[in-house]
Amino acid sequence: MASSLLPEIGQIVRVIRGQDSGKHAVIIGVVDQRYVWIADGSKRKFDEPKKKNLIHLELLPVISTEVSDSIRTTGRVTNGKLRFALNKYVTPSSNEAKEKGE
Repeated sequence: MASSLLPEIGQIVRVIRGQDSGKHAVIIGVVDQRYVWIADGSKRKFDEPKKKNLIHLELLPVISTEVSDSIRTTGRVTNGKLRFALNKYVTPSSNEAKEKGE
């Protein structure tokens, strides 16, 4: 169970505190033992990531190799790749159905 204590670049997280509570994002940078940079590719772009305290995030046991490889090789990742990773690993929430008018 101690496998996901340390956040990794490319790891999928769920925000549990703050304005984006309940949404998913990808870790695109690790600041230190307490903080990480997250982005989702749509509302929160790669160039304007959100700095989040780890106690406000639920680290999911999923790491997107596409995102982590891209950041390791080029130092960045496209917003499309972030959206792709989230769509691939996170089941669409019921909020989207409500937004479309059911």
